[in-house]
Amino acid sequence: MTGNLFIVCAPSGAGKTSLAKELLKADLQIKLSVSYTTRKPRPGEVDGREYHFVPERQFGQMREQGEFLESALVHGNHYGTSKRWISTQRAAGSDILLEIDWQGAAQICRLFPETIGIFILPPSFDALLSRLNKRAQDTPDVIARRLAAAREEIGHVGEFKYVIINDDFDQAAQDLISIVRVQRLLTPVQLVRHSDKINRMK
Repeated sequence: MTGNLFIVCAPSGAGKTSLAKELLKADLQIKLSVSYTTRKPRPGEVDGREYHFVPERQFGQMREQGEFLESALVHGNHYGTSKRWISTQRAAGSDILLEIDWQGAAQICRLFPETIGIFILPPSFDALLSRLNKRAQDTPDVIARRLAAAREEIGHVGEFKYVIINDDFDQAAQDLISIVRVQRLLTPVQLVRHSDKINRMK
């Protein structure tokens, strides 16, 4: 049975990465797709864990060779999802989590209409600004650009199947975990996954 594709999308600072980590800790059946990016690693980030960090030239070559399922330019850096890795994992029945922006999400959904899109919202723009400032990773100019981009990103919220407002982190994490679990309990999914058991009880 082909695995599910889950996409988590959010404006910078909304808590997407932290929520994704909570999901991965709580649910060992789902695997994170590690994107390729041309941006520099942030403090504490490890190549191959948060991202595959590659130079611009290598990224361009990979894109030309058709190695990406989707790619996008976000905040001045390129990001891309490995086509081969996704295909291999889904064919093995693994559920996949993609932590990407709305542009990449739109590309994936065109290719795979069954994709489950989840958008993470901050409780307010003031909260988003506070989180970006507390992160202490960006200059005021960069933060201003991220906030401007956030308005455009939030404009695409209606394109997603689920919306989580990350006001209380623990509640938002449980909401995300619940979405993944409920998708596995849908009747068409259960009829395939447990066909032998169900047929024996008929």
